Amino acid sequence: MWFIYLLSWLSLVIQISFVTLAIAAGLYYLAELIEEYTVATSRIIKYMILFSTGVLAGLYLFEGFPVLMVGVGLFTNLVYFGLLQTFPYILLTSPNFILSCVLVVVNHYMAFQYFAEEYYPFSEVLAYFTICLWIIPFSFFVSLSAGENVLPSTMQPGDDVVSNYFTKGKRGKRSGILLVFSFLKEAVLPSRQKMY
Repeated sequence: MWFIYLLSWLSLVIQISFVTLAIAAGLYYLAELIEEYTVATSRIIKYMILFSTGVLAGLYLFEGFPVLMVGVGLFTNLVYFGLLQTFPYILLTSPNFILSCVLVVVNHYMAFQYFAEEYYPFSEVLAYFTICLWIIPFSFFVSLSAGENVLPSTMQPGDDVVSNYFTKGKRGKRSGILLVFSFLKEAVLPSRQKMY
């Protein structure tokens, strides 16, 4: 009896590690796609914001969600549109980015308060959190490194386009989420050298 119990815990640890590796590989691939297709990514994020806005309006009209919670959600989507204006260049110190981070916390607080008072099945609560609160900030988070490898479109004083491209636009120099995933990939799956 105790042996199978220990095996179940061991299998749970192995399954969690496989799921974690699969999620990391998926995020790495997604970050690579976002880096490669920044214009399409911007369009997709814009459609996600519009869809989230429609969902919030539907929740107010058909489900009777509180006006304040829906209003803060709509204002958050408006701030996300502001972030989208400079996409893929997202400055972490810009007022728009800081305001969007604060609004994510405020939206979560309001949602937890509302769902603590009103009963909804877990799947419906999860649907609200996924579509209205998580998917857009997550897409901006995954695309943070996309602005680092885009061809230069603006110049700093004293820089020319060619030197800017060769110093900041190299694919070998990564930072952000791709740097973390590259490090984890090398740590977990070190590359082998061919020996002849």
